[in-house]
Amino acid sequence: MNQMPQMITRRRTLWIMGGLAGGLALHACTQQPQTSSDATSASADAPAESIAATTASTLWIGYTPFYIALEKGFFQESGLNLDYKVMSTTGEIDAAFASGRLDGQNNVTSEAVALAAKGQDFRVVMVADTSNGGDGILARNSVADIADFRGKSVAVEVGGVSHFFLLQVLEEAGLTADDVEITNLSPDAAAAAYQAGRADIAVTYSPFLKQANDAQPDGRIIYDTTQMPTAIVDLYIFNPEFVQANPAGMQAFVDGVLKGIEFIETNPDEAYEIAGRRLELSPEDVATELQGVKLTTLEDNIQMLSNPESEVYLLGHMDALGQFLKDQNQIPQPPSEATISQLLEPTFVKAAQEKA
Repeated sequence: MNQMPQMITRRRTLWIMGGLAGGLALHACTQQPQTSSDATSASADAPAESIAATTASTLWIGYTPFYIALEKGFFQESGLNLDYKVMSTTGEIDAAFASGRLDGQNNVTSEAVALAAKGQDFRVVMVADTSNGGDGILARNSVADIADFRGKSVAVEVGGVSHFFLLQVLEEAGLTADDVEITNLSPDAAAAAYQAGRADIAVTYSPFLKQANDAQPDGRIIYDTTQMPTAIVDLYIFNPEFVQANPAGMQAFVDGVLKGIEFIETNPDEAYEIAGRRLELSPEDVATELQGVKLTTLEDNIQMLSNPESEVYLLGHMDALGQFLKDQNQIPQPPSEATISQLLEPTFVKAAQEKA
């Protein structure tokens, strides 16, 4: 039996209501280059008066263009000195963001809606990716379909992104959380339990999803995010005051990520190596993992952030998600459509399109 890699991801311990409690001793944002081992200092070629910003996230394959932009100096060459922190939980990140110790963070739409429901203001300046098969549900061959989950035990991380994905899938099949028995296991442990024959149904994500499916012949991936392509969307968000005060820095951020996407296309081998060092994966594994996400193109970003006529427009998705989270007792009240609309900031992706 192959041992599953212990990859930290943006999905580990994502507690929607967990918290703005606690904190992490981060340096406040300054206009000086950072000295932390995770910081990316301004390059010699960067403009003399660069804009300093601090962001954070857990690690995730969908942020590969971001990692490349950090490594290759794409942010710095446009005047953005970005100090990037890797944290273990979104609770830590949310607390640091709420207290002003972070200018921005990378997170998912479910967490963004929960933050907005708590009154936290921010701006979504760019969409990183959508899960496109990277998240899924494993089930034994004896389980006929999703409706057959009724009365059965499901291994899933309670409060995590996988949990909310499961709830959406159950709702689609006319079921609720009360119709199944939840066994609380982290995504890697859920996949391992399924692989070892200790769980009949497990919700997990790549790389654990594919590994468990390949190793366990009695079963299959019964449902994945290719069937619900907007269920899990990753975002780049920033403090609104920082966005307003530093439009050049925001443009440098968006342009840098776009250059990262282009670099994957033109220099895939080096790109996979760069991401692999961040994620502790081999270049080959990075290439495989990227197949499970859809990196958001510039055109898709514009549609998702600004086009009410588009089926991928985030306002509709986040509005529905807010009502869903309320119905699941995860938030007291969903943010209004007006609030969500204010959160979406398409200025910088539109400007990037005009320059293209």
